[in-house]
Amino acid sequence: MALDFGGFRAGMTLEQGAQYSVLGGLLALLVVQLIAKFFSKPAISAKDRMMHELIDRMRGPGGFDYVIVCCSNLSGERYWQQRLEETIALVTGHASKVLCVHEDWDGGAGNGLGTLYAIVKAIPLARAKHGVELLSELAAGRSVALYHTAGKGTRLAPLPAAENNNKPAVKLPELIDVGGEQRALTVLEAVIRQTSILGRRAAGRLAVFWGDQVFVPSTLAGVDSAPTHHADILAALGPMPSATQWQARALHQYGLIATDACGDALQLEKVGYSDAVTLLPKDVRTVGTSLGSFSVSSGLLCELLKEFKPELDKRVGQLDADPHFWMPVTLSEAAYVRVMTSKGAAEPQARSHWARMQGLKARVGKQMPELRFFGAVPTGQEMHWWDYGRLELYKDNNVLITDASPSARALRHFLGATRRVQASQLGAVNVAPRACVLGCAFRGGHVGPRAVLVNVKAPYVDVDDCVLVNVSSLRPIIGRGGVLYNVVDEEVAGVLSCSEQAVRADVFVPERAQLLPRLGSLAARHLAIHSAMDVDGGKAWKQRLPHNELSFEEVHALNKDVDVIAAQEEAARLHARIARMIFMPK
Repeated sequence: MALDFGGFRAGMTLEQGAQYSVLGGLLALLVVQLIAKFFSKPAISAKDRMMHELIDRMRGPGGFDYVIVCCSNLSGERYWQQRLEETIALVTGHASKVLCVHEDWDGGAGNGLGTLYAIVKAIPLARAKHGVELLSELAAGRSVALYHTAGKGTRLAPLPAAENNNKPAVKLPELIDVGGEQRALTVLEAVIRQTSILGRRAAGRLAVFWGDQVFVPSTLAGVDSAPTHHADILAALGPMPSATQWQARALHQYGLIATDACGDALQLEKVGYSDAVTLLPKDVRTVGTSLGSFSVSSGLLCELLKEFKPELDKRVGQLDADPHFWMPVTLSEAAYVRVMTSKGAAEPQARSHWARMQGLKARVGKQMPELRFFGAVPTGQEMHWWDYGRLELYKDNNVLITDASPSARALRHFLGATRRVQASQLGAVNVAPRACVLGCAFRGGHVGPRAVLVNVKAPYVDVDDCVLVNVSSLRPIIGRGGVLYNVVDEEVAGVLSCSEQAVRADVFVPERAQLLPRLGSLAARHLAIHSAMDVDGGKAWKQRLPHNELSFEEVHALNKDVDVIAAQEEAARLHARIARMIFMPK
C-alpha cells in the first residue's frame, strides 16, 4: 500500500509528486466549496436583515400597557383571561394588563361599533381588576391594544370546532410554558407578539388589530415614527400604479389607502382603476392595500364614544370601521354616497351618516388641532405575511417553516425554531433535517422534510408534507399531504391516515357528550370531524360531508356556550391517557 506524505507518495519522482499535490489541492478546494454550499448560512439581504431585527424586537421586551381581547362569548372570555395572564409576558416580554370581554350584541355590532363597545365593557373591568380608569390611563400616555377575535372561522373549518369555536386558539408550531407544561402557541398569541413592536408609538392611543394574520413590516417608517394624525391605518403603501399594474396586482379586490402630499389618507373600498383615478386626489403620492388595523388618539376615542353613545347604550346598529368611520371623513359626500349605494345602502341614510361623521371630524379638528385627522402607517410592500384564516393557508404557512426561502427563515425566527427538533423522544425515528418536530414521542418511523409535528404521540410514524398538531394515536400514523388536529385515536387496528389532502379535527364537549352521534367507541368521549384541503368550509358549512354525522354548522351549534376550559382539560386528559398506553403498557 502506497504511503502518502503531504501529497507525495513513496517511489514518486519530484515532478509526479508536484502534479499529485496540485490535484490534491484542487480536490480539497472543491470539497471546501461543497461544504460551504450545503452547510453555510445563505446570504441575507439588507432588507431581510432589517426584518430579522424587527423580529428580534417582537420577541424581545416591549408591548402595550393594556391588552384587550374581544371574544365571541363568555366562555371564550374566561379562557383568554386565564391563558393570557399566564402567557403574555412569555409572548411579548412585557407584563401587559389583560382585559378580556365578549360581544353580547344581537346580530353583531360590526368592527367599528364593536371596537367602541369593547372599550365600554373594558372600562369597569379595568377598574375592578386593576383599580384604574382606562380612559384616564390613555390620556396619561398609556398604550392600549384591542384584538378582535369574533367570527365563526368558516374558512378554517373544521379546526376552530376542535377549539370549541374558539378560533384564535388554533395552534402554531412553537412550544411555550403554560402552567408548567409545554403547549403550542396560539394564533392570537402570535399576533400579540407581532404587534407588540407598535406599543411604543401607541402611547396615548388605542390600537386595533385582527386576530388571524401575522406580518413583519419591510420598513421601519411605520414602527418608529411618531403619530401625526388622530386616526391612522396600517397599509402596504407604494407609488401610484398604472392601470396595467392595478389589474396585475388585483387591487380591485382589496380595500385601499391612498396618501396625498400632506400625508393625509383616503380610504377606498374595492374599486377599479378608472374609479380610483376619479376618487383619488390629484396629488396622490402613495397607494396600497389596507391591512385594516388602525389606531386612534385618546381624544378621538372619547369623541367616538360620545357620538355613538345612543347606539352603545341600546346595543343597536352595525357599523364597520372602514365604510362607516374612515370613508365618510375622507371622501366627498357625492363619492361616499355613490360607493355606499352601490353596496345596497339607502341614499338618505348614506348622506345622513356622512354629515354625522363630518361633524365629528370638525369638532375634533377644532378642539384638538395638534394632530391632523386621518393618516396611514406604512408597512412596506415586501413584508412577510402569514395568514392563518383559511384552511389551505393554515397548512401552507405551517409547512413553510421547513423551506429555505427568506419568508421561511423569518417565520422560523419568529417562532423561535432555532432547532428543528425540540423536547421530543424519537426512539428509532429517522427525521429529515428540514422537518419540524416539537414535543413529540415515537418509537420508530420516518418524518419527511416537509412535515410539521407538534405534540404528537404514536408508536410509529411515516409522514411528509403534512401538519399534525396535538395528535395521540395507539396505532401508526401514515400519510402524505394531510392535516390532523387535536386527534385522539383509540383504535388499534390498521393505521391513522394522514393522506390524500385529508383533514381530521376532533371535538371535545364533555358536558354535552350525550348529544354526540353514536360513533362506536368514541361516542361518549368526542366527535371526529372529517374534511379535505380542497373543501371551502364557508361553502360547505351546512353540508354533511362524507364520514361526518354532523355538518360544520351543526358542530358549531353543539359547541355553543361549551365551557372551553373544561373541554380543553378533557382533551388533555384523553391525550395523556393515550400516551400512557403507548409508552407505559401494562
